[in-house]
Amino acid sequence: YVEYAYAKQNNLAYTKLVSADGKPVSPTEENFANAAKGADWSKSFAQDLTNQKGDDAWPITSTTFILVHKEQKKPEQGAEVLKFFDWAYKNGGKQANDLDYASLPDSVVEQIRAAWKTNVKDSSGKALY
Repeated sequence: YVEYAYAKQNNLAYTKLVSADGKPVSPTEENFANAAKGADWSKSFAQDLTNQKGDDAWPITSTTFILVHKEQKKPEQGAEVLKFFDWAYKNGGKQANDLDYASLPDSVVEQIRAAWKTNVKDSSGKALY
């Protein structure tokens, strides 16, 4: 088994799999995004996207995580990190798709930004985003 981008870019054969809803689905960026849409992100950002319910949700989907300390000992650097990832969320969707990856749903990105505002602070408790 290899990841989708590698298979696609190297013209390897792939197959449909049966989704959690019992429907055969193909591995596509859209179907990876459908798996992300099926997760309950309000509980946690550490979601397992394997076998998510939903129309055309690819059953073997995973996320890449960004770990950020809630209390930033170097707040200037912490703020720059958040600025970078904010830029990536605003501008990186096309690049992700060009590389055969799916970006997060907009609703999840908004939840992440809200979490930054609430949770990522300097040592005095001032929000960095």
